[in-house]
Amino acid sequence: MSRADVIEEMKQRVYEANMELPNLDLVKLTWGNVSEINRELGVIVIKPSGVPYKDMTKDQMVVTDLKGNLVEKDSLKASSDLATHVVLYKNFETVNAVVHTHSTNAVMWAQSGFDLKAYGTTHADTFYGSVPCTRQLTENEVRNDYEENTGNVIIETFLDRKIKPEEVPGVLVSGHGPFTWGETPLKAVENSLILDEVCLMAKETELINQRISSIPSYLLDKHYLRKHGKNAYYGQ
Repeated sequence: MSRADVIEEMKQRVYEANMELPNLDLVKLTWGNVSEINRELGVIVIKPSGVPYKDMTKDQMVVTDLKGNLVEKDSLKASSDLATHVVLYKNFETVNAVVHTHSTNAVMWAQSGFDLKAYGTTHADTFYGSVPCTRQLTENEVRNDYEENTGNVIIETFLDRKIKPEEVPGVLVSGHGPFTWGETPLKAVENSLILDEVCLMAKETELINQRISSIPSYLLDKHYLRKHGKNAYYGQ
């Protein structure tokens, strides 16, 4: 398959994944973006900036190099969050797709500044432990290279806490919102949906029981590893 054909297939996947965001009620207006990377070709495909979903087409998907530079003539501007995606791809080498939304429940949790603890098995099926909330960006980090520094604080959080991005495919950026990732654009979108749902579940759980603790490690292990471990047996 030619380089052009591979990029066209990427555009189709990225377009379809972006269109899933409003379908799943994960975005309002233009508040979201999905991207995919092909490291062999050295390209990233991402949603254009500020284009309403109802007007968006596959051909409007933006192609950049691995530094975020446009590679196609007459291209639209890439999503303003491109620099964050680039940092994630550079540091999380097993990640092939990234999603950012401002979905209501995940944003509420990010604005709280708290980690999202694993209160139940719905959480544990996807996230192997707490989903971390980053520290707040400094004034200097916001004023200078804001989007890049958003990526940097995510990487800092995962490195400092020794979290593997394959085991916790999402993060809450303090005062901002969620980023998720996955093997494919649609899988990364699925992780966004799951993150938003478990944020809602956790919020309601804490309203019922303010002294609730995370589920025991043996239950977390069971539910995560039956789907993701080397001896996984969930599904066909």
